Amino acid sequence: MATIAAGFASIIVNLRASNRRTLAGAPVSLVRSLAASAHSLNNNNWTSLQRKRFQSSALVSPDVTPSTPAASPSRYPEYHRLLPCPSENRPPRVEHLVVSVGGPVLEYVCKALDLPPSYVADLIHFGAVYYALVCPEPPPTATPEEIRIFKEATAPSVLMKRSSIKGKTVREAQKTFRITHVNEFVEAGTYLRVHVHPKRSPRCYEIDWKSRIIAVTESYVVLDKPAGTSVCASWLFCSDVRYDLWLPGWLYVGGTTDNLEESCATFATRALGFTEPLKTTHQIDNCTEGCLVLARTKEYCSVFHGKIRDKKVKKLYLALAAAPLPVGVITHYMRRVNMAPRLISEEFIKGWPLCQLEVLECKKVPWRNSVTEAKYCVEDCGWPSKDFAYECKINLLTGRTHQIRAQLAACGAPIVSDSMYMPAAIAELISPAVNPFGKYKRQYPIENDEAVSIQERVAYHGKEPSVAIGLQACQISWDDGEHFYEAGSPWWR
Repeated sequence: MATIAAGFASIIVNLRASNRRTLAGAPVSLVRSLAASAHSLNNNNWTSLQRKRFQSSALVSPDVTPSTPAASPSRYPEYHRLLPCPSENRPPRVEHLVVSVGGPVLEYVCKALDLPPSYVADLIHFGAVYYALVCPEPPPTATPEEIRIFKEATAPSVLMKRSSIKGKTVREAQKTFRITHVNEFVEAGTYLRVHVHPKRSPRCYEIDWKSRIIAVTESYVVLDKPAGTSVCASWLFCSDVRYDLWLPGWLYVGGTTDNLEESCATFATRALGFTEPLKTTHQIDNCTEGCLVLARTKEYCSVFHGKIRDKKVKKLYLALAAAPLPVGVITHYMRRVNMAPRLISEEFIKGWPLCQLEVLECKKVPWRNSVTEAKYCVEDCGWPSKDFAYECKINLLTGRTHQIRAQLAACGAPIVSDSMYMPAAIAELISPAVNPFGKYKRQYPIENDEAVSIQERVAYHGKEPSVAIGLQACQISWDDGEHFYEAGSPWWR
């Protein structure tokens, strides 16, 4: 085991020294690397606004004494605390470790990554530290040395000595879980994934959360979710799709993988003074505002999931589109890949799920002025005509991720400020041939194979919006209208 630990430590040091690119945006084959990812942090200092600290948040357990970090020989800047919240997100930094000597997780991470206890305690509180009993299998791109050390660490003779994995399948042993306490014991051979730079949400500290509460019942709370905030983090198991960092078969849905603290569920719980955290029942994109149902109990969370599954929940949306849309049902098919951007086709493609929405009305409204755009961080995505926008009421018939955003963009009417889908719509407006799944594809045949066509289509999309787009979940109801709730006026009115 000492040799194995030394080998993993060697990998970590060597990869840091090689200054490899960050994991963010890398292909899956690169994301699943066996050891620490190195990161370019030059000229990126930790900036923080002096925001009012949330009074009820205690980020360090009583048994952890904050300390001032000593000067580090590494090129990473010094860390102190995760609050106050920085005004901007730092470049992603994800570290992959294998525990060489068993002990408290806080102590091990501090030593392995040269981080102060107060900062690591904050990371654990944020839900940014994960473990698996066995290090996941390396990708085809792994080096011979990485493969050798993986084989040593997972050799049957080594694994047989670990009682914690007896009776478990390979997939079960490699499944990751969040570390929930600073004193949680991790045994030798345990795999750790540490998100050293959690994705932050400064918007959470700017909201009057009590004013956003629509209804409170014994079973649930209805929140008028602000744009620019995460609902919460959750995982769904899916046996045929594999996109998570080193986590075969599990999909991340909504929220952020590395930050449970700065979410709608957490802040709404505090605003109402509840001791039991509110639970997520469904998802809304970070950049979307509107009606969100949060369960007060696990039981009602299951009940509401059942209502969604049985199509007893009805959702209406207001969309501020950049061009007019016809009233009626719009049908597309979405590529079955749990990654943004979502690609859709006007024609049926085998394996692509059906996407349908109904435009109930569409009315012409003035384009938002610069004052409103600045207040809500509305992005100028280069749409050529900005005299008028079009407010559409939409009945969502199928609930696919990014469905409204992707479908409206495919119709040439992208949502205002949608920096991910509007660039693709503009490109198609200029040259319809760029969309291999559009209505003009027969007139403009694509010679490349499907995989290349998909890559080219994805490249026309932009980044995820920073705060608000013109989309609001304006109404939600279930049980044939017995429970009916409406959001306030959208930001653009």
